[in-house]
Amino acid sequence: MQALPFVALVYFGIVFVVAFVLGVLRVTLIAPQLGDLAAVTLEVPLVLAFSWVVSGWITRWWPRPWFYRLGMGVLAFAMLMAAEMALSTHLFGQTATQFFAAIASAPGAVGLMGQVGFALIPALRGQTSG
Repeated sequence: MQALPFVALVYFGIVFVVAFVLGVLRVTLIAPQLGDLAAVTLEVPLVLAFSWVVSGWITRWWPRPWFYRLGMGVLAFAMLMAAEMALSTHLFGQTATQFFAAIASAPGAVGLMGQVGFALIPALRGQTSG
């Protein structure tokens, strides 16, 4: 039996890698053409669809009741927010204030809602063990 933190890390890690690549494409190719809000609005459904697939794979491998899966999603969300803040401050040179201001913008709010969806998907998607 796998521990909840490990399963959350797997979920976070797989989705984060794909979302990071999509985010690079969004920032470098799509946002300059369509604007930040339109670019994020196009990206979020792709990440959520991928999260749905990954969650299905994980919950087949780790079948648990919905509340365990919710815990997995919440823990993965916490990992995601920590990783995003670390990347923003260390890689992109933003301050914490700038990071939170970006979340408060319209594109940031759309992204945050997508991240909340990422957290809820395992509870909504997975299988139970009885």
